[in-house]
Amino acid sequence: MKKIALLFSLMFAGLTYAQQVDGPLNPEPGKCYVKCTTAPEFKTETVEILSKPAYKVLSVTKPVYKWVTEKVLVKEASKKYIYHPATFKTVKVPYVKKEAATKYKVIPAKFGSDSESIEVYPKTGKWKYTSYADCTSPDPNDCKTLCYVEKPAVFKSIPTTTLISDASVEQVTIPEVGSTYNKQVVDKAAWTEEIEIPAQYATIKRQVLDVPAKVITKDVPSKTKTVTKTIMVKAGGLKTWKEIDCGLVKPNRINIHWAVNSAKLNGAAKSEINRVILPILKSKPGVKIELASHTDSRGSDSFNMDLSQRRADAIKNYLISQGISADRIISKGYGETRLLNNCRNGVKCSEAKHRVNRRTEYRIIGD
Repeated sequence: MKKIALLFSLMFAGLTYAQQVDGPLNPEPGKCYVKCTTAPEFKTETVEILSKPAYKVLSVTKPVYKWVTEKVLVKEASKKYIYHPATFKTVKVPYVKKEAATKYKVIPAKFGSDSESIEVYPKTGKWKYTSYADCTSPDPNDCKTLCYVEKPAVFKSIPTTTLISDASVEQVTIPEVGSTYNKQVVDKAAWTEEIEIPAQYATIKRQVLDVPAKVITKDVPSKTKTVTKTIMVKAGGLKTWKEIDCGLVKPNRINIHWAVNSAKLNGAAKSEINRVILPILKSKPGVKIELASHTDSRGSDSFNMDLSQRRADAIKNYLISQGISADRIISKGYGETRLLNNCRNGVKCSEAKHRVNRRTEYRIIGD
């Protein structure tokens, strides 16, 4: 960051003091000096440049049309079909209303009566002891006779049923039952009749191209121009001290009436810049200037800071457009931080008092 070296007022205090503060040699009491950078030296020379290249000029002619009459097809030929439905007649159709079947008649079995003798108890036998009548022994056991006695079987007569003839079936045929129903059959099949419908035509008028458009080319030769240009023959940059009006090193107001919320330079503002600032910068090459713009308190702080910066930049850009080098101009916006009266936020003030704070100031600075 460049160091701003301003010498507002140098009172004569001897060569030793002047050298101590890096000021000019032998300063005069009551005068102000500014440290400047020497301007470069230039010369002019004339050169011929191509101011306008050769080019072509093209022109075109419009197409020419003519009217023609044509017969056009507006409806294509087609066919129409008429459908004739079939005709029917009624016939009787025989059918089996009830089919033939077979049924069966059951003949039950026939029985007779009989009897059968059944042995209900078998024939049995056993040994039987008897006394012998002519026994001479005094011991009766010596006179025992052993005889085998048989008992006949016991029979019982049981009545039974005999089968004379077993059960059987007799087959009986049930004849079918016939009938008829009415049925419609096609007497004459359906058919389609084809009818031709002819095409339809109309007469129209239309424009056709008679003469086509065309492009006409004309060659225009190049042009040259003699230009005087400036060439730097000696670079500047030497640091020197120059005497300057002491009033210029203090903030000086430029008589620019900024519109509310605007950073646009009107014609009157540019005339004021041309009258006040531009002569200083052109008469003192190497001198630098600081532009400080301010706003009134209306609006937000951030908006006013941005607005003031845009106002300072607008003046800087105008000076650059007038041939002043950008590095000789410092633009700074201070928003509403440096009000000249008590018209702060929340304070009611007249428009005239607010206008006092919408200002731009300039001062001369060193490097």
